[in-house]
Amino acid sequence: MSVEQAQERIAGWDGAISVAAVNGPGSVVVAGDPGVLDELVAQLEGEEVRVRRVPVDYASHSSHVESIRAELLKVLADLKPRSSEVPFYSTVSGEVVDTSGLDAECWYRNLRQTVELEATTRTLLKDGLTVLVEVSPHPVLTLPVQQTAEAADARAVVVGTLRRDEGGPERFLTSAAELHSSGVGVDWEKVFQGRGARRVELPTYAFQRQRYWLDATAAVGDAGSVGLGPVWHPLLGAVVSLAGGGGVLLSGRLSLAMHAWLADHSVEGVALVPSTAFMEMAVQAGDQVGCARVEELVIEAPLVMPERGGVQIQVEVGDVDAAGHREVSVYSRIESDEDRADLGNPWVRHARGVLTPPGPAASFDFKKWPPSGAKPVDISGGY
Repeated sequence: MSVEQAQERIAGWDGAISVAAVNGPGSVVVAGDPGVLDELVAQLEGEEVRVRRVPVDYASHSSHVESIRAELLKVLADLKPRSSEVPFYSTVSGEVVDTSGLDAECWYRNLRQTVELEATTRTLLKDGLTVLVEVSPHPVLTLPVQQTAEAADARAVVVGTLRRDEGGPERFLTSAAELHSSGVGVDWEKVFQGRGARRVELPTYAFQRQRYWLDATAAVGDAGSVGLGPVWHPLLGAVVSLAGGGGVLLSGRLSLAMHAWLADHSVEGVALVPSTAFMEMAVQAGDQVGCARVEELVIEAPLVMPERGGVQIQVEVGDVDAAGHREVSVYSRIESDEDRADLGNPWVRHARGVLTPPGPAASFDFKKWPPSGAKPVDISGGY
């Protein structure tokens, strides 16, 4: 619960319970009479609110501490605090304090008043301190501190040191490694001092050449024997110019047997051809007519792959207009068992767009980076 919700819940006990600590936006500790606390725990558990008892048998951060104020001030009367070199953030005030003021009265307030960890964490983050380490035998505050950082829209590294049943050097060094992997400087020289460790050259390895592009799983047939030109592309296999104008038509065939990777692009168990495949077909079509730039491509309908058989693909490129543009469309048709084309299934248009000739070359030299006049853009919140 938030502290406001917790205060509202305990108000009915008329001061018998008070807020002992505010650890984070959704983590609050309350303290008070044991019997009343039992009633509160039972009530919250009945509402399925996450709650647990802290196993302590002494009073802290509640009105019960007031009974030992005089004794505490007497026992700590000889304290002679001094100013520290390290800034001291107090969870009583939530601010930086001069440690020369940590006298007996201060430690009484520390024991009596609410622990304002959330407010103190926000102050730390506001002051630019974004690496927060909980030094303890078992981290209990790491999560609420992380939640406070998230609520403050701050990018912070939050780790512990040890854990329950993991109190040895291995756990401590693992926590240090977590800091190191988060970009925090760790003095590893002291870790390896006296252990015979030394720096060595990284091992070399053979450069393994591996093509990135997908290979067609089936060889292109003799397209020339049927009056077509071959297209060496994984999705398209043939091209022909249209006799009635300056357009061209590319054709191909897709199936899960030939293009097994299509099965990875599925929604609710149904394999769909990704939109980037339509873009790839349009680019290939543009290469055939000297219009290698896809100015626009609108997806009109999804292409669902059948579990068996395949689909025929046609990419139609229109004649060039006065501005040098060409229209492009991508069609598909489920393969029919009939041999005659006029008995086949209807064609469906999945994408249409505009192809244009390549644009002018870049006006700046890519060897100079960043380009003159460029300004950095904060992308920390982008996705």
